Amino acid sequence: MKKFESISVGDKAEIIHVITQSDINQFVELTGDDNKLHVDKKFASATSFKIPVVHGMLGASFISTIIGTKLPGDGAMWYSQKLEFLQPVRIGDELRITAEVIKKIDRTKTIVLLTDIFNQHRKKVTTGTAKVKLVETILPKGKEKKTESQKTALIIGGTGGIGSAACIQLAKDGFDLAIHYYNNQNKADNLKKQIEKIGGKAVVVSGDIVSMPHVQEMKNKSIREVGNISVIVNCSTIPVPSIKFADLEWKDMQAHYDVNIRGSFNLLRAFVPTWEKEHFGKFIALTTLATEKPNAQWLPYITSKTALNGFVKALAFELAPKGIRINMVSPGMVDTPLIADIPEKVRLLSAAQTPLRSLATAQDVAGAVSFLASDKSNYLTGETIRVNGGQFML
Repeated sequence: MKKFESISVGDKAEIIHVITQSDINQFVELTGDDNKLHVDKKFASATSFKIPVVHGMLGASFISTIIGTKLPGDGAMWYSQKLEFLQPVRIGDELRITAEVIKKIDRTKTIVLLTDIFNQHRKKVTTGTAKVKLVETILPKGKEKKTESQKTALIIGGTGGIGSAACIQLAKDGFDLAIHYYNNQNKADNLKKQIEKIGGKAVVVSGDIVSMPHVQEMKNKSIREVGNISVIVNCSTIPVPSIKFADLEWKDMQAHYDVNIRGSFNLLRAFVPTWEKEHFGKFIALTTLATEKPNAQWLPYITSKTALNGFVKALAFELAPKGIRINMVSPGMVDTPLIADIPEKVRLLSAAQTPLRSLATAQDVAGAVSFLASDKSNYLTGETIRVNGGQFML
C-alpha cells in the first residue's frame, strides 16, 4: 500500500485493454443496459454510427482498475469523477487508460488525477479528472513501525536545570542523545562526559531555535552523529522576572513568544516530515502550573505558555493520524536556577501551599518526561502531565 507522502505530482500509470464482445455481454448482464445502439447491429446500422458503439461507462470502468491497482492502488477510495466522452469506442478497439497525479491535498490525504483513455490510433476517446482519498490501515496499538531512531532524543535547553535532568534520565532509559545548548558550551560538554560515564551516547549541538537555519543545521548534525531523532524535549526558556504591567514593553512579551511558540514551530517544521515517513515521532513541551494558577507580574511567561498549550493541542490533533504524539509536562515551581529572580518569600509560600509541602525537583519533572518519551505513553497525545505536588488537580 502506498503512503500519501510517497506520491508526487507528476506520478503516472497506465493499463491497456482490448474491448471484446464478451465485455459487452457481461456489462449488459451486470447493469441491465441493453440499449440497442450497443447490442443490435441492425439498429446501429440505421444510425449515423453504422455499427454498435461500446457503452461509454464500460471503457470508463477501467479508470477504477487503474486507481485500485496502480495509482494509488490498495487503500484508494475513489469518490469523485468528472468525465467527457469524446469519441465512440467499438469492439476490437485497444484502449490505453492513463492516470496522472496533478494535485495533492494534504489536509484530506486526497490526490487529484487526470484520467484519459486513448484508442489504438492515439485518439483521446474519454477524458476527465478523479479525486481519490488514501485510506491507510490502522495499526494495532504498539505495532507502529519501529526504527532505531525511536531511542534517540534531542533535548532543547539541555544545559538548564530540567534539561540536564532530562538528559541524564533519558540516557539511563537507553536513549542516544543530542544535547542542545544556547550559550553554555562548557556545561553541555560536561553533561556529555557525564552521560558517557554511565554508558550512554551523546553529541552536543548548539543554535538559536528562533532561527530556522540554526534548527536545520542542528537537525543535520544530530542525524549525522546519533541517527534520526524521534523524540524532542523542548526545555528551552528564558528567565522569568517579575515585572508590573505598567513597566512592561512589548519586547518582553515577544521574547517569550519567540522561545515558546516560534521555537517549537521551527523544531516541528524541521522534524515532522521525517516523522511522517517513519509514522512515529514524539514532541514533549514544558508548560507551567502558572497557566492554571497564575502568579502576579508574570504576564509574558504565562501568556506565552498558554499559547503553547493551544499550539500543542491543535498540532496533536492534526498529526495524530501520522503517528506523531505531542504532549506537555506542566511543573509547578521547580527548584532550579531559573527561579533565582523570584523572591524567596514567593518560593516559600509556593512550597507551603503545595499539599506535598515542597517545590518540585528537576528530577521529578524528568520522570514525567521519561514516561512520555517511552513506549508506555504511546496512546497519549495532546495531554498534559502535571508535576505540581497537588497544587492543581483536575
